[in-house]
Amino acid sequence: MSVSSRPQQVDIDLGERSYPILIGQGLLGQSGAWPLSKGHSALIVTNTTVGPLYAEGLRVALQDRYDRVSTLALPDGEEHKNWETLQSIFDALLERGSDRGTVLYALGGGVVGDITGFAAACYMRGVPFVQVPTTLLAQVDSSVGGKTAINHPLGKNMIGAFYQPRLVLCDLDTLRTLPDRELSAGLAEVIKYGPIYDMAFLDWIEASLPALLARDPRALAHAVRRSCEIKAAVVGQDERESGLRAILNFGHTFGHAIEAGMGYGEWLHGEAVGCGMVMALHLSRELGLVDAALVDRCTGLIARAGLPTTGPRLGVERYLELMRMDKKSQAGEIRFVVIRRPGEAEVRPAPDEMVGRVIESCCA
Repeated sequence: MSVSSRPQQVDIDLGERSYPILIGQGLLGQSGAWPLSKGHSALIVTNTTVGPLYAEGLRVALQDRYDRVSTLALPDGEEHKNWETLQSIFDALLERGSDRGTVLYALGGGVVGDITGFAAACYMRGVPFVQVPTTLLAQVDSSVGGKTAINHPLGKNMIGAFYQPRLVLCDLDTLRTLPDRELSAGLAEVIKYGPIYDMAFLDWIEASLPALLARDPRALAHAVRRSCEIKAAVVGQDERESGLRAILNFGHTFGHAIEAGMGYGEWLHGEAVGCGMVMALHLSRELGLVDAALVDRCTGLIARAGLPTTGPRLGVERYLELMRMDKKSQAGEIRFVVIRRPGEAEVRPAPDEMVGRVIESCCA
């Protein structure tokens, strides 16, 4: 079964920085339909896993749009989301004599998208870029909204910039080659939109999870579209995360601590977020905001999606140390995204003693 040949479109409304998200099948070969002007040169930034699968097809599709199209393959993995890899993109741009009209195409998952977007924000103080996410996680979350960054050994995504792409192109066909573990990691970011924003969507995810795990195109198309609609609504109100947008980090405070504490790449981002959501749900319960039924319901769904629900034993003090580096922290006070009521989230602090109890109860 296939979805319509015409792409679905979700718009990010940010005034002069607005852009569309196109969702469909076979989009990489339909460059004539993309709402982009022609240019002198383009650089496709991908990685050593995705590049052999899709880079040549994208390069051929772009040949009629640019005088010169070249490709740069980065090493694959979260552990390479660093200064050295960022520098290799700048080296490639300078070696090719790239100017402010050069367009960067980020072809890959969240790491490629984040680091390419940051390079685009910095090179000559800003060049255009296009997100071409090839993982479910990137299609439903990281490619949308203009967050770009690299990691620091002490904290994830601590060095970066808000910089919006010109277009996000979600070709569902790329999900066919996605490893099962990566598919599950992406489902974590789909699931999060339910308890923080849309409980009807959570109902749909529960009913459609077998189809999603089986990579049914219609189910995936709806999951990507609804996730992007929710993120577009939130980002349109709070582009730079001064308030509302922080709710999109549900599970991420605990999750980022797991990633940094275990070493980047040991846990996939979505795995850490899935487990982090379980911990954030337990914290919401400790705060007296939600009942055990919601905690159990969401935990069961996360487990059914193939995600871990028990965290690693880093130690309470190590968790607290890492979470104090979180971008939501203020004056050393950790602030968590918690569920105020089903379908609605808020950001608030919690006593260290309470957080410690949650960590102890949720870790192996």
